Amino acid sequence: MNVPISVYIMKCIVKMVICVKYSKLAVELLKGVEQIIYYDPVYHGRTLKIFGIDNDPTKMIKYLADKYLEKDYGIVIFDTTGDYPKEGFESIIKIEDGKPTGLDPIKMAKEGIIDDPYTAVTIVQTIYELDRSLTEKLYADVLFGKIESVPQAASAEEKYAEVIKESYTSLDETFFQGSTPNFGNSILVDLSDAHSITIVGMAFLIVAAVVRKRRHIFIGLDDAAVLAYTPAGSAAIPLLTQPMRGRATALATRYAIESILNISGPTLMLYTDPDIQSLIYESNGVPPGAMRKRVLKGKGAFIWRTPETINVEDGDLLV
Repeated sequence: MNVPISVYIMKCIVKMVICVKYSKLAVELLKGVEQIIYYDPVYHGRTLKIFGIDNDPTKMIKYLADKYLEKDYGIVIFDTTGDYPKEGFESIIKIEDGKPTGLDPIKMAKEGIIDDPYTAVTIVQTIYELDRSLTEKLYADVLFGKIESVPQAASAEEKYAEVIKESYTSLDETFFQGSTPNFGNSILVDLSDAHSITIVGMAFLIVAAVVRKRRHIFIGLDDAAVLAYTPAGSAAIPLLTQPMRGRATALATRYAIESILNISGPTLMLYTDPDIQSLIYESNGVPPGAMRKRVLKGKGAFIWRTPETINVEDGDLLV
C-alpha cells in the first residue's frame, strides 16, 4: 500500500526530533516500561545527584564512568568507600593519615600543576581560615619566592604563620611532604583509609583545584556528603559542579543532607528508607500524589526539571 508523502515526511520529522532530543553525552540510566530512560548532561543539567544505600551509589558511579570511558572521556573518581575497582586508572592517589601525599598547593603552583599562585594561596586560606589581609600577605610572599611550600608558610616569621599553626598538626606536616603525584587523564583518589575528615577535605579540595577546568571528563564523588563535610570539602564542590561544556559530574551519597540536596541538577533516587525518599521528592519540588513513585530495590526514579515542569521517570537499574 502506498503511503502518502505527507505522512512519510511527518514520520521522518518525528524520528529526527527523537534522535536530536539527546546529545552525544547522553547515557542510558534506567529501563522504563516502554523505553530506555537517558541522562543527558546537556539536556538535564551537568550535575547528577545519586541517593541510595548500601553499595548501590558506588555501582552507579562505576556504571556511569564506564559509559563515559566508552565515549573516550577522562574520568576522575573520589572514593571514600574503598569499594571502587582500582583497574584501568592512569593515576591512583591514595590518601592515608600520617603518610606523605605530595599535595602541597603552593609547590604545585610553582610546578604549573595548579593554575596560579593565587589559587594555591586561596586553598591555604580555606583550610586554615586566614583573613583577607593575611591571605594577601601570603600571596605576595609566594609570588616573590619567599614562601615555596605550605610547611614553609607555617614556620615563617609572619602573622599568617601564627594563624596557620592554630590548626596545623603533625598530620598536616606529613600530608604536604613527598613528590607531587601524577595527574593523568583517568584518576582515582582513594580516600578510604584516611580517618581524619580534615585530611580528606584537604585532599579533595586540592585535587578538585587541579581538575576543575578539565573538559571532556566525567567526575564521580562517592560519598559526596562525606567529602563535603569540612569547610575545605564544601569549597571543592562548586569547583566540580560548575557547569562546563563537555563535562559531567555525579555526586553519589548515602546521606540526604541539605548541602547536597540543594545543588542544582537532576536527581537519581535509588532504594532507600521511605522517609528519605519523601525528603528527596520534597527537596526536588515533586508534589504529593501519583508523581512520587515508591522506589524498591533494583529500581530508580529519575527526577529532572525544566523551567516549566517537574518530571519523574522510573524504571529498573541497568547495573
